[in-house]
Amino acid sequence: MCGIVGAVAQRNITPILVEGLKRLEYRGYDSCGVALHVDGKLQRSRSTSRVADLETQIQQTALSGFTGIAHTRWATHGAPSSSNAHPHFSRDRIALVHNGIIENHEELRAELQAAGYVFESQTDTEVIAHLVDHLYTGDLFETVQQAVKRLTGAYAIAVFCRDEPHRVVGARQGSPLIVGVGQGENFLASDAMALAGTTDQIIYLEEGDVVDLQLQRCWIVDVNGKAVQREVRTVHAHTGAAELGPYRHYMQKEIFEQPRAIGDTLEGVTGIMPELFGDKAFNIFKQIDSVLILACGTSYYAGLTAKYWIESIAKVTVNVEIASEYRYRDSVPNPNSLVVTISQSGETADTLAALKHARAQGMQHTLTICNVATSAMVRECELSYITRAGVEVGVASTKAFTTQLAALFLLALALAQTKGRLSDEQEAEHIKALRHLPVAISAVLALEPQIIAWAEEFARKENALFLGRGLHYPIALEGALKLKEISYIHAEAYPAGELKHGPLALVTKEMPVVTVAPKDALIEKLKSNMQEVRARGGELYVFADADSRIAPSEGVHVIRLPEHYGQLSPILHVVPLQLLAYHTALARGTDVDKPRNLAKSVTVE
Repeated sequence: MCGIVGAVAQRNITPILVEGLKRLEYRGYDSCGVALHVDGKLQRSRSTSRVADLETQIQQTALSGFTGIAHTRWATHGAPSSSNAHPHFSRDRIALVHNGIIENHEELRAELQAAGYVFESQTDTEVIAHLVDHLYTGDLFETVQQAVKRLTGAYAIAVFCRDEPHRVVGARQGSPLIVGVGQGENFLASDAMALAGTTDQIIYLEEGDVVDLQLQRCWIVDVNGKAVQREVRTVHAHTGAAELGPYRHYMQKEIFEQPRAIGDTLEGVTGIMPELFGDKAFNIFKQIDSVLILACGTSYYAGLTAKYWIESIAKVTVNVEIASEYRYRDSVPNPNSLVVTISQSGETADTLAALKHARAQGMQHTLTICNVATSAMVRECELSYITRAGVEVGVASTKAFTTQLAALFLLALALAQTKGRLSDEQEAEHIKALRHLPVAISAVLALEPQIIAWAEEFARKENALFLGRGLHYPIALEGALKLKEISYIHAEAYPAGELKHGPLALVTKEMPVVTVAPKDALIEKLKSNMQEVRARGGELYVFADADSRIAPSEGVHVIRLPEHYGQLSPILHVVPLQLLAYHTALARGTDVDKPRNLAKSVTVE
């Protein structure tokens, strides 16, 4: 979602700010801007187009300076427009950028308007800029500490003042913000990737921290105003991982990276042991009697798949909750439950809030499945498993999802072993199957030409239905999500047995029905559901296993996966669904990597 870059240096920082914004483009945005301290004045450039256009504007005006901030905005309060784009100014003295949502902005706006402030935007962010200016008495660091006490909600801010050159102040609460430490220069960013190639010395600010950046100084106070030392870590952000190479889009690249990504996720796993998830895992797994999974979007579907695995293999009860719903309902806490969060970025606001809610209810055993080792989610949880999928730029998640599934399958096995429900023979079979996954996925990717032919048909449709049963129902959900995210075709997924309970009313020859059809215990029942579709004139597009005995016929189109993969089958069957969504979007001419209205990292509620 929104991205922040800030810098204080003795050199022109404009290229650093612009490059940082480029590295944050993958998060999704609809406007961008830069503000700099130039000869005792504030100057800025803003755009509702891409960062490349902003860069052209900056070059045309020769905008440069030693102190500045930059931002990519994903609209919440106020439509995407130049006036709503960050940075915001207050009386040409304060410049400020902000990630998050200020819940009491209307109250503050009324107070500031009464004090004579004129608002030029509809954003909650401009309220903070005017509040800082209103409270300013000559020391920006002290002023920001006072200002944030008035804010309710989530925020990461970076601000500088016309009257204090070579100084940028940052603060965070509920939204990530990091400090980059340099030699005679310092930086702020919402993501370490924004500073890749500039510095690898990173400080992760904690909740309530306010930081004062100057040329030779980085001073941090906590939520109580007490000076604190935060650890400086060496973080090697992946500067080359986001290169497209021979691919047309990042999503395509990331789909084809899945054999490598799965291999990296499983690297070093030669046996099943709780310690894969942390030193305390054995004792925690022994104590727990249930699992609560908290996640959003694609990660939620990974959690639904994990429920089947954990209950089947480990015989442990699992509840899966949409994180954004969980903390707003009355639930029954179980202190013996293992709370598992799933997040690609580890900064998903709803999931972090749900985790904190679960802990507040007395559930202290926590584990996260995450792709970013330095994220807030990893720092907040007792246990973790880092999926090592690498940087995922495309908004529609692909390799992050399949690596989450691989990690969750390991969790099911580790729980089963700890509970004495995994024999040596079973462990050996599962390890063998996991090791073969990269090769098996590569074979599925080879089906791309057949899937392209289907995509040409799908591109002319406006609705689609996805069906799956049992373990593959969540995969049907994920397939429908991918299609709607990037092609803008309305798609729904159902358990195939639910057809006659409503969705069958939608089936016509204009409604393609995608069916996930592995050769498992439910295949014959699935075939009956498919006949229900054909009897109503529906067109079936079936992803079947090689030995599932589903033959192509009029109205029944079949692509056969090379092999049946047992309990790991969901990891294979989601890959052709990703390719179908990608090539359908390609045929429709949509912006595959940056679909409208969506953001990569959802850091606001």
